[in-house]
Amino acid sequence: MIEAAMIWNEPNNKSHWDPELDPDWSRFGQCVTLAGQAIKQANPAITRVLGGMSPIDPLWVRRMEGHGALDHVDVVAVHGFPLDWNLWQIQEWPAKVAEIEAVTDKPVWVTEVGVGSFGAEEVQVFGVQKTAELLVGRVPRIFWYSLFDLPQEWGATTRHREAEGSSYYRHFYMGLIRADGTPKPGLDAYAPHAADMGLMQWFHYQDPRLDDAVAWMKRLGVRHLRTGLSWADSFRPDALGWFDRQMEALADFDTTVTFCFTPEHLGPGAHHTSPPHDPQQFADFCAAMIERYAPARVEATPAALQPALT
Repeated sequence: MIEAAMIWNEPNNKSHWDPELDPDWSRFGQCVTLAGQAIKQANPAITRVLGGMSPIDPLWVRRMEGHGALDHVDVVAVHGFPLDWNLWQIQEWPAKVAEIEAVTDKPVWVTEVGVGSFGAEEVQVFGVQKTAELLVGRVPRIFWYSLFDLPQEWGATTRHREAEGSSYYRHFYMGLIRADGTPKPGLDAYAPHAADMGLMQWFHYQDPRLDDAVAWMKRLGVRHLRTGLSWADSFRPDALGWFDRQMEALADFDTTVTFCFTPEHLGPGAHHTSPPHDPQQFADFCAAMIERYAPARVEATPAALQPALT
């Protein structure tokens, strides 16, 4: 079932939101406000999560507060990859969480944390074990990124590959299972923590890995999953058919679904990182997905439970 809806992914990372088109994030703040309102109206029981920030930046949280966006979310989220991309060490995780707790009264979730096997698979084993030690019990939700390696022929979703240099290739080694389907040692390290440390796994349009992912997660005892429904993908042929299949397959997990990615024809940047021309259209997409996959329950009134009098 869907327990939470995340509004965008890494909006302070230029791979996912174009800062040249929205340098002060005011347009993003409007997207959050409208989407948060729409999700609440569709189902007030759904937890609304501000798109996980990467890098972890308390000043950005203050900026979002200034735009009024925090009034329309229930949780603030952070992403961190200290052994791959971030300029801080893995043992700083509790301090990084505390930096955000210091500037908001919202709960803080870690909705992406990962350590790749780009350098050595033993590094990933250490990363899984250390992350669990530092974060399990420290925050309400943790999602390890990811279950599967990204196949190199698919390419990574980033707009600054040239700036990343060799670090770009780390994107393809973040999984606990290799692209050929064989498990890494990190999977065994993760297994004892699967009930407490969920998984974050993107599923691409018509992703052939979906059924294998579900089988692995059930075998591991995973309870919490984070994934995404792409607004851009909603314009592909039979998009709803694919969304229906994906969400039905994931029905047994407590799922945080991420709404993101602007359709090229609906933003000035003609790219998935562009702010939309009309943020209400994004909000409408979020509401439609909640109404389809997590409709609000209509509670029967006491009068409705009484037998009709004759």
